[in-house]
Parts: sequence; structure tokens; C-alpha cells
Amino acid sequence: QVQLVESGGGLVQAGGSLRLSCAASGFTFRRYAMSWYRQAPGKERELVASITTAGSSTNYQDSVKGRFTISRDNAKNTVYLEMDSLKPEDTAVYYCNARLVVGFLTSDYWGQGTQVTVSS
Repeated sequence: QVQLVESGGGLVQAGGSLRLSCAASGFTFRRYAMSWYRQAPGKERELVASITTAGSSTNYQDSVKGRFTISRDNAKNTVYLEMDSLKPEDTAVYYCNARLVVGFLTSDYWGQGTQVTVSS
């Protein structure tokens, strides 16, 4: 069965770093674009960063540009989010997403989320 398992979240002080991992199984990982989303309390889920299937192109939300880096290892079926210079406003549950678009059909998988808390 399809699984996306996030890990690496936790409590960190402002200015610190965390590295999130998302291990995928049950589908052909290398065919899927991967993204990290986050959802803070009382707010909608938002896209943080995304990476294409081969990792040749990445995209970031403006607020994390220069601080976060998304990467993937297709041999390990894993996507990462390196988060540096963390700010309290980065506090949220972070979710891993896998997406495949074929014509008019979209296949979406989600992880269960991992909590990131940044203290000031």
C-alpha cells in the first residue's frame, strides 16, 4: 500500500536548523513530483517547496527562499527538506506530498505530517 512517512520534526530555537525526511513506498517514486506543504494552526495548508521527478528543478514559497532546500534521492525513495535560519513563523505541521499528472488525471498521496515548532 502507498505510504509517505515524514520524520525529523521537533522543537528548535529561532535561527536553528532541522532536516525533514519523507520515505515513500507502494508507488513508483521516481515518476512523482514531490512537495512539502505546511499548515499552521488556524491557517490553510500552503505549499512550501516542490521538486520535479529527476530533481532538476525546484520551486519555493517566497518566505522560505534562501533558507530551505528541497532535495530527493530516487534510489532511496526519499525526499528531504533542509530548513535553516528557522523563524517562529515557520511553526507548523509539515506534510509530504507526491503528485503525478497524466493528462486530465491527477494522483495525489499525502503523509501524516510532522510537527515543527520554532521557539523565539
